[in-house]
Amino acid sequence: MGMIKEFREFAFKGNMVDMAVGIIIGAAFGGLVKSIVDKIMMPPLGLLMGNMDFSDYSLTLKEKVVDEAGKETPAVVLQYGAFVTELINFAIVAFAVFLVVKAINTARRRFEEEKPEAPKGPTQEELLTDIRDLLKAKA
Repeated sequence: MGMIKEFREFAFKGNMVDMAVGIIIGAAFGGLVKSIVDKIMMPPLGLLMGNMDFSDYSLTLKEKVVDEAGKETPAVVLQYGAFVTELINFAIVAFAVFLVVKAINTARRRFEEEKPEAPKGPTQEELLTDIRDLLKAKA
């Protein structure tokens, strides 16, 4: 029974739930960025490069071979266009995350600056000294 209790404490900690929410939002954000790159950024880039889908760029290292028995050996293809597309996806995601972190840090600094300081009063030692002096004066 102790193991179940320990797992429940682990799984429902605030940090764990926050992390799960972050992962889910991150996956959705990744899909959004992929859509932006594939559907909005790559078509104009492909148009500039000769009206070709950029992700189709590849370099064939070895052609497909079919022997006399009909056995087929697939071609060896370096798909650098797909890699470039993913590289652009990564750059956009990294820049977007940078902007989010920058905004959070800016907001955190502003909130820390606006926080009024607690009024400074006498320290505990000063209060105890005053009480001692008052008790001495009464006696």
